[in-house]
Amino acid sequence: MSAYEIHRNTSHFSGLFGTLVASFAAWNDARVTRNALSRLSDRELDDIGLSRADIDSISARL
Repeated sequence: MSAYEIHRNTSHFSGLFGTLVASFAAWNDARVTRNALSRLSDRELDDIGLSRADIDSISARL
């Protein structure tokens, strides 16, 4: 019975670890997007239909 419990705890731990990795990946994607959009000029942002005020809301949606 203890082998079953160890396997079950390991599975729970790997699920938690997977969730943490996914959260970090989402945060990093938002950070990279925010940095890329921040490097664009106002004219380039206007060309793609965005303004500086839109950058945070765009990156938050990722």
